[in-house]
Amino acid sequence: MKKEPPVAMLIVLFAIFLTLAWGNASAETPEDAFKRIFPDFRFEEIKTTGMTGIYEVRKGTDIIYFLPEYGYLFFGEIISREGKNLTQQRKDDLVAETAKKLPLDKAVTLGSGRHVVVEFTDPDCPYCRKASEFLKSRTDITRHVFFLPLPMHPDAGNKAKYVLCAEDRAKAYEEVMSGKLDDRKYQICANPAVSDIMNAHIEAARKVGVSGTPYFIINGKTFVRGADIPALEAALGR
Repeated sequence: MKKEPPVAMLIVLFAIFLTLAWGNASAETPEDAFKRIFPDFRFEEIKTTGMTGIYEVRKGTDIIYFLPEYGYLFFGEIISREGKNLTQQRKDDLVAETAKKLPLDKAVTLGSGRHVVVEFTDPDCPYCRKASEFLKSRTDITRHVFFLPLPMHPDAGNKAKYVLCAEDRAKAYEEVMSGKLDDRKYQICANPAVSDIMNAHIEAARKVGVSGTPYFIINGKTFVRGADIPALEAALGR
């Protein structure tokens, strides 16, 4: 007759099994765990946040949080006990790094002042026009303008191409932003090269994470969302 293994041996073998299983589970990296739990979720980087058990998942300048112990994703912002928005600070750092790589040679450049303003704008956005009017009054800035035509403004893309197609882009920009083209027929640019530049503008906005206009990056470190004139003045100095 076949002898059954003693109970003590079974307990030891089971303990060894649990130890090995736990060792394999604990050896799984947060990245591996994320891929296993959310196989269809695309991301660029997973890194520690400095908070135990919470990891940052990044795609472009977008951030969410992963808790591998529970298999949870957290969409939201982390605020410190001092009231600092840690998530927004991290996003701003990512935007600043991305802004260094923007194709400024494809932007519409206005002025030559010491302050550098990267501007994302829509030609038919009233808030963009308001901010543009303020910036036009400054002589101490260099503006690099990228167009981001929004869906609610069907003619904005044609106006952006009008500027990009013009021999004097600065003059064409002022025409558009002052509203001179709103009630006037103008020739729609059909140059394929201009369409490529327009696509580069839209891609630049996507990389920075801009979804609404106007949006400004001032001197590579200050970010102003919307036509917030006091914030622009504070960043540029009066």
